[in-house]
Amino acid sequence: MKKFARRITLSYISADFAGSAIAWGLFYLFRKYFIETRLYGEYFRMELGNKFYLGIFLIPLFFLFVFAMAGFYSDPLRRSRLLEFGKSLGVTLAAVVILFFALILDDVVGLYSTYYRSFIVLFLLEFLLTWIPRFIITSRVSGMIHRREAGFRTLIIGDKSKAIRLIGEIKSEKMPAGNLLTGYITVDGSVGDSLAGEVPWLGTGEDLVSVIESHEIDEVIMALEESEYHLVEDIVNRICYRDVLVKAVPSMRQVIAGHVEAGPIYATPLLRVSYREMPHWQWMIKQTLDFFISAISLIVLSPLMVALALLIRMSGKGPVIFRQERIGRYGRPFMIYKFRSMEDDAEAGGPQLAIRGDSRITPLGRFMRKHRLDEIPNFINVIRGEMSLVGPRPERRHYIEKIRQRSPSFNRVLSVRPGITCWGQVKLGYASDIDMMLERLEYDLLYLENISLFLDLKIIYYTLGTIIRGKGL
Repeated sequence: MKKFARRITLSYISADFAGSAIAWGLFYLFRKYFIETRLYGEYFRMELGNKFYLGIFLIPLFFLFVFAMAGFYSDPLRRSRLLEFGKSLGVTLAAVVILFFALILDDVVGLYSTYYRSFIVLFLLEFLLTWIPRFIITSRVSGMIHRREAGFRTLIIGDKSKAIRLIGEIKSEKMPAGNLLTGYITVDGSVGDSLAGEVPWLGTGEDLVSVIESHEIDEVIMALEESEYHLVEDIVNRICYRDVLVKAVPSMRQVIAGHVEAGPIYATPLLRVSYREMPHWQWMIKQTLDFFISAISLIVLSPLMVALALLIRMSGKGPVIFRQERIGRYGRPFMIYKFRSMEDDAEAGGPQLAIRGDSRITPLGRFMRKHRLDEIPNFINVIRGEMSLVGPRPERRHYIEKIRQRSPSFNRVLSVRPGITCWGQVKLGYASDIDMMLERLEYDLLYLENISLFLDLKIIYYTLGTIIRGKGL
């Protein structure tokens, strides 16, 4: 279903671009015919010049950016037409106000009433020509979901009364919410049969991750009995970094406490199991800053990079750029790029962390590490979408397995992109052993609990201080 969701997202983006382009073109003609012709006389020649064609391309890009910031292109299969109407109204109004003050307010006009007419026309054109296609797409997708032609491949965890009741409720929903039951797993290690006569048994709790991967699961629902609630933390720790939505059948305690997320009226009420997430507009700004700051840094620092490359080449044998596999978001491996700061055969005997005064670090490498210059090529990983400016530092699989043995909650840091710098690295510097990695993990988890754009900016600020003072080691 992820491929289907990407196609729907592309449909939204294409419709918004086309609608915004048509809206701006019609508004341009409106201004020329109804305002400028009357202002300059009936012999005023209306020409479609470069400004018109430039606007047809650039204005829609502005609206796409605003709509993306508002989260219009995230989670395309879980949309409410009523909420989308209100959100479209507010976001379009805000975007038109910005555009009006930036491009139109200083136009020469005969009467101030033309400002109001221009604003209303631009707003109505933009709103109607983007919201109506969006409404049509959302309605078609909702229809497919209600007919069970599309939805989310769902795995049930549990096999007792709650699971059976949940399956019955999902199958009897008057307007299905999109859960396509793929199968269930047991948590007590027992072998099961088809649950409720139709939902196949796919394995036990030990098979959870492999079942999610092999069956391309989109959503996991924990339907556990009260006596099984002690397993929740272990289950969540094992799958929290996967690209799946995790929900749970709420207990009566949670219903009374008001912790249950309201969903579609006809759908089964479920508790969404998630950690604090950065607001979508902040996430969009973070993504934008990641790309532009990394691109500008690589350009500005290119003379320094050339100088460092020459010095590394002259300092001894070995590559200039050090490449190593690290584990990124959702547990996906990637190759990290750094300037080589150690001898070429530094890990001939196997993985080994660097310690203070490590003889394997070259004199030039020691200087680069103190000022974090060895990590400049990390900006390439950021531009490739493998890393972010701020986030938990990426580790090797070898050390991740060691950390997991002592702290299963490590998996939570794999739910976000790793970063060039992080809270733990600002506080502790490079980790020289597993104990320091575990100590840094505490700050990584604290970062996830308080994640925000403001916190990212604070970490960047303190990182710059570390670089300038040469406290990187």
